[in-house]
Amino acid sequence: MVSCKNGIRLLFVCPLLFCSVWAQRLVELNSGTTAHLRGLSAVSDRVVWASGTNGQVGISTDGGSSWSWRQIPGFEKVDFRDIEAFDEQTAVVMGVGSPGYVLRTTDKGKNWMVVYRNEDKRIFMDALFFWNDRAGMILGDPIDGRFFILRSFDGGQSWREIPAGNRPPAQPGEACFAASGSNIASVRRDEAIFVSGGTHARVFLRDQAIRLPLVQGLESTGANAVATYQSNRARRAQQIVVVGGDFSNDKIDSAVCAVSFDGGNSWRLPNRGPHGYRSGVTWIDAKRLVACGTSGVDVSKNAGLDWRSIGTTGYHVCGKAKKGQTIFLAGAKGRIARLEWPAED
Repeated sequence: MVSCKNGIRLLFVCPLLFCSVWAQRLVELNSGTTAHLRGLSAVSDRVVWASGTNGQVGISTDGGSSWSWRQIPGFEKVDFRDIEAFDEQTAVVMGVGSPGYVLRTTDKGKNWMVVYRNEDKRIFMDALFFWNDRAGMILGDPIDGRFFILRSFDGGQSWREIPAGNRPPAQPGEACFAASGSNIASVRRDEAIFVSGGTHARVFLRDQAIRLPLVQGLESTGANAVATYQSNRARRAQQIVVVGGDFSNDKIDSAVCAVSFDGGNSWRLPNRGPHGYRSGVTWIDAKRLVACGTSGVDVSKNAGLDWRSIGTTGYHVCGKAKKGQTIFLAGAKGRIARLEWPAED
């Protein structure tokens, strides 16, 4: 364990100890899996779930210090790209590709029930999102020119497809990335925002599709993740941050982040953006954020206008505990991290 000066604690699952001006201490852990992890859902500072390749789903009940992993029988070849957990017992996982699967457990992952299956060879689901314990949404790549959307109103026990005519239309070559399950975010209790990439990088909000000032035009470019911040007094989220870039050139740091301070109506580039492609982003509070990608992790202390690197170890996804303050990260080869950042810093 390494201690530094200014109140941040970083806990990584990797064979490396280091200290930066942004970190207080870094503790090595072993996640107990080699699965590539893109699904992450932190219920609290102690209860966190993760999912990934080879049908693997894991849970920790001690803040990430130890993990219990299960390979879901019959789904050994499925890549569970996203997971949403409600408590220590209940979670929903989403598998990409065809067939498309959604599974649910109510006994801490011991048993799973298939709650949705799609045999369409064109199906590719990208992100799973819940506003609360009841209302949820799944976003998928376009089919017949329109983004695929599922909705649930019973905590993921059942899902229904939104009629094709009600789904947002996509431009040719436009799709979403299943990089972190972070394409969707809430702007109010019953309203969502989502982002796209490929030939176009756009944000979809209130029946509008707004072009983002991010790198775009190739299959590997565009927006990967969106995070919103809503104060207790605001009726809807006003501060929104989107990250992305080019995952085939993950160290290129030009036009990899965009910020909005008016609820998504207008967008600008940061003064200094993240140091490369980023697939995950999350708010800590009204000013501070964390972003991660295959080339490293960055933090911002001024609502995304300026970013500073805190390490070059790659992670796919990051998220804040729903009922807590801890930031968790997950990535390739079973890499998991925990970032603690005191409110007074």
